[in-house]
Amino acid sequence: MDNAQPVGSLLRGWRRRRRLSQLALAVDADISQRHLSFIESGRAAPSRDMLLHLAERLGVPLRERNTLLVAAGFAPVYGERRLQDPDAAAARRVVEAILKGHEPYPALAVDRHWSLVTANAPAMRLMAGIDAALLEPPVNVLRVSLHPAGIASRIVNFHEWRSHALERLAQQVHSSADAVLSELLKELEGYPVPASAARRAAADLGGLAVPLQLRTEAGVLSFLSTTTVFGTPIDVTLSELAIESFFPADEATTIAMWRLAAS
Repeated sequence: MDNAQPVGSLLRGWRRRRRLSQLALAVDADISQRHLSFIESGRAAPSRDMLLHLAERLGVPLRERNTLLVAAGFAPVYGERRLQDPDAAAARRVVEAILKGHEPYPALAVDRHWSLVTANAPAMRLMAGIDAALLEPPVNVLRVSLHPAGIASRIVNFHEWRSHALERLAQQVHSSADAVLSELLKELEGYPVPASAARRAAADLGGLAVPLQLRTEAGVLSFLSTTTVFGTPIDVTLSELAIESFFPADEATTIAMWRLAAS
């Protein structure tokens, strides 16, 4: 979002993105609609606490809450540390423990733009053999997933998985207003379909989720993914970190992953 915009315009943009009327937000935030209208129009300057209160009710990401504060003339309140920084050692240990504990199944940590932060050994094994250019930092896992030179040609249910991935990314673009994610979505939508991709019937998982069915040296492996985020973070980096964990969707995949780990 544009840091040069007045804070009222930024708040109005977030309210409209959440598809809330002024009245609905005012009721939820326990303030008068008149006061909210004055803030959005610039006729009233919000206090720091009021700004943070409205941002919380709107579900504004921490990075953008700092943007709102700066636009209103306040200092940012949420710190931002790299996971590699010494004072982020505790968080780094937690992430590494989660990834290690998930073995022999793949798991990886990504930032807000789907750039790879770290991954466990099974995840790296499944990415082996893709074009070296896609592994140049920062490695974008969605790009690796859908690019013809990535693992796209090995995804058995490519059309199903592609639709799932693009829909999820589109939802993130809408909720975050992140320009980088918007450009990434356009890029991924423009990728050609691998020649090896055949249309297959959706996997029978009772309509619960879309699996990732991957052709490997151990046969076709089928995974379900879950996303883990830090609860109530007060650091921008941690608030944007997500851990993608893949679980076997069938017994054959469970057996194959344990055999791969043993070998």
